Amino acid sequence: MSSARRRGLKTVTGVSGAVSVYAAAIDPHETTVASSIEIAKIAEANKFDALFAADLLSFGAQGAIGAQEPLIFLSALSAVTSHVGLIATVTSTFHHPYNLARLFGTLDHVSNGRAAWNVVTSSVGEENYGDQDLPSPEQRYARATESLEVVNALFDSWKPGALTPDGNGGAVLDATKVRPIEYAGQYFTVRGPLNIPPLPQGRPVQFQAGQSAGGIELGARFAEVVFTSLPTLEDAVTYTKTIRARATELGRAQGLPLIMSSFHATYGATEAQARRLVREAAEATDFDAGRIQLADMFGGGIDLSELPLDRPIPETILPELNSVNRRRGRVEIFTKLAVSGRTLRELIVAAKDTGHWAAAGTPEQLADAVEERYRAGVLDVISLGGLADARTRDFVTNGLLPELRRRGIVGNDYVGGTFRENLELPPLPERMD
Repeated sequence: MSSARRRGLKTVTGVSGAVSVYAAAIDPHETTVASSIEIAKIAEANKFDALFAADLLSFGAQGAIGAQEPLIFLSALSAVTSHVGLIATVTSTFHHPYNLARLFGTLDHVSNGRAAWNVVTSSVGEENYGDQDLPSPEQRYARATESLEVVNALFDSWKPGALTPDGNGGAVLDATKVRPIEYAGQYFTVRGPLNIPPLPQGRPVQFQAGQSAGGIELGARFAEVVFTSLPTLEDAVTYTKTIRARATELGRAQGLPLIMSSFHATYGATEAQARRLVREAAEATDFDAGRIQLADMFGGGIDLSELPLDRPIPETILPELNSVNRRRGRVEIFTKLAVSGRTLRELIVAAKDTGHWAAAGTPEQLADAVEERYRAGVLDVISLGGLADARTRDFVTNGLLPELRRRGIVGNDYVGGTFRENLELPPLPERMD
C-alpha cells in the first residue's frame, strides 16, 4: 500500500450452515432465517464488515452447510441490516453467468451496494446437474474465467451517463449507452447487455476461494479478496507473495488481492482453560468419522480405515496432487502435514479445522496471533465464527474485538456507504464509452 494510513483489518462472520435451520423448518411459527437475523444484527452492532454465506450442493456434505441458498438467504438479511456487507458463495461450475450477473446485481440493488460474490469451482454436486462426471480442475477454472469475463462485461455494459436524474425525482435513460457485450467463448455465448440498471457499487465485490495453481491464477486475475486456508504464518507469507506477484504481472493495483483467512479460535479466560478446551475437543473426536473426513481432505481416493492411529500415514498411499479432481488446495495442505510426520490421530484432529488457521488462548493471546499476521502484511480480512454461541460471542465481542481495536488494528466504525468503500478497495478500472 502506498497510502500513509494502512487499511484496517476487516472482519467477517458466517451466517449459514447452522443446524438450527432444521428445527426452524418443522416449526410453523418459525423461519429458517431467524437465527441468522439475530447474528446479522449482532454483527452490525459490533461493526463487522460483512456476513459470509457458505454453500455446498449435495445432501449431507459437511453437515448442515449448504442447507440454504446463499443469495436468497442474504437478500432476507439485507432487509434487516443497513451497513454490513453480504458475501454469497456461488459456484461458477453449474451456473450461467448471465443469471449470475442478474442475481448479484439485484442483491447489490436491494442492499444499496453491499453485495459480494465469493466464486468457487465446485468439487461436489455434479450428480445434481446432469449425468456427467465432475469436470477436471483445469476445465472448472477455464469455465470460471469465462464466467467472470462475462459477468464483469455485463456489469460494465451500462456506460457512464446511461441513466441520469431528470431533476424531478425520475430518471432519464440514454439507450445508446447500454451496449451489447457480444461475448463468444468456449463455454458461453452472451450477447448482452445486462437488463437491470447500473449497480450502486459498479460491480459487486469479487471474492474467490481456491488456492491450487488454477485458483491462484484465477484469484490473481480477478479477485479483490481471496478466501484462503493458511494454517501457518509461513504458509501465509508464501501464498501472499505468490498471488500478489502474479497479480502485479497481470497489471492489477498494488496490494491486490486482499487476503482473507478464517480464524478457528478456542477462547479461554486463561491460557490453561483454553488448553483444556482444546484437549477435551481432541479427546471427544469420533475417529471413525474422522478417518472419512481426513480421506476427503486428501481428495477422497484413499482408504484410512485400517491404519493405526498413532503412526504416520505411509507416503506411498498419499495421492499425487495432479491426479486429484477435487479441492487440490486442501490436498496440498494435508499432504504437507502428513509428510512432516504427524500421526493419523493428529491429522484427524487437524482435519476438524479443514486446513484453516487455528489457535487457542485468551483474547489477548489470540489478538497477538492476529496482529502477527496483520503486521506481516498477510492478513487483510479475518473471519470470526461462533456468534451463535453465547460464550464464544462474548469472547469475540467483549474480548478479542475490543483488544484489536485498542491496538489500532480493527476500526471502530464503517468508513463508507457501500461494501466496496468499507473494504477501502482501489477504484474499479475505468469503463470506456
